[in-house]
Amino acid sequence: MLLPLEGRSIHYDLLGRDNEPVVCMTHALTSASGMWAEQVPPLLAAGFRVLRLDMRGHGGSGPGVGDYTLSGLVGDIALVLDSLGIARVHYVGLSMGAVLGQLFAFERRDRLASAMWCDTPLSTPGTPEAWKQRVDAVRAANSVAPLADAVEGYLTEAFKARNPRRYKQIRDMIIGTTPAGFLGCAAAVQNFDFAARLPSVELPVLVVCGADDTDTPPEGNRRIASLVPGARYEEIADARHFVNVEKPDLFNGIMLDWLQAPRG
Repeated sequence: MLLPLEGRSIHYDLLGRDNEPVVCMTHALTSASGMWAEQVPPLLAAGFRVLRLDMRGHGGSGPGVGDYTLSGLVGDIALVLDSLGIARVHYVGLSMGAVLGQLFAFERRDRLASAMWCDTPLSTPGTPEAWKQRVDAVRAANSVAPLADAVEGYLTEAFKARNPRRYKQIRDMIIGTTPAGFLGCAAAVQNFDFAARLPSVELPVLVVCGADDTDTPPEGNRRIASLVPGARYEEIADARHFVNVEKPDLFNGIMLDWLQAPRG
């Protein structure tokens, strides 16, 4: 489904029965809503509605013009919720999706029942030089194809060997990101640091990370959990950045236990 806006549109899908609690899922940079394919069936079976969104220039969403901001991307999520008449959601995001989830908790706390932030940073990851190399490569090629090998950091060789088709799907998802979408989102994630704001979060928060994640390592995720009052941290062994794809059974068990936990 598409939410038309001036000069662009936001792609989303909403599955499940009316009047059931909604889980809103947001994806990583150079990914799309399809990265959550392993989570949709168990969520529906457990009695949740599932809302998956594609960020600007990712998946089926139009890129728009110019650089983006984190607040603007969070605003896109709120626009979809408003268009669907959804007041509150359980938020699940990974990497950039969880960066947006953190900002959503700061700016729109009333729209959240809980938050699950996965394999994510609390400040801009990497170095300015590394970001410049990625940006220059995408601009020179007018394509995100030069970044396709990033999938090697997202999923282990063991996963590639046992599930080559899904590995290729993730790689193709990266290549399918529009150059404008990558460049806009890359600009949005520069120079943020949420460390000082996380102690103000008044929301049930679970932080999950793959033990072998080198993009957003466990120590950073543990720090996020330590800064949010009452937050929990879970680590999944033998998994890299896309922990939900790498270890879906373990991830789904943790996710469902979290979503079904009694809330005060």
